[in-house]
Amino acid sequence: MSTKRRTPRGGKTVRRVHQAGRGRCLAILRQLSAYIDDELPATICGELRRHLGGCPNCEEFIASLRHTVTLCRHRPTPSLSASDRADLRQAILRRAAHQKGR
Repeated sequence: MSTKRRTPRGGKTVRRVHQAGRGRCLAILRQLSAYIDDELPATICGELRRHLGGCPNCEEFIASLRHTVTLCRHRPTPSLSASDRADLRQAILRRAAHQKGR
């Protein structure tokens, strides 16, 4: 798969080759949360940056994830009634039991 991108200078088209196969993007996506939170070793961060620099899909995804994280961090925590908290807890426990039984 190749992606065409316009460069800011002269409007020339530059072709960057991206090989999405081999599960590389999926492996990257699994680490993005830790990457955004600066929880990965420098060597892995370098690998992620190199991949992101050549993968427009992952670049777009991480930009969206960063924006979502920013929005969540700046929103007030919603108030939940005791009943809502109990219902949420039960739903989590049911889901965990279902996952465990698979």
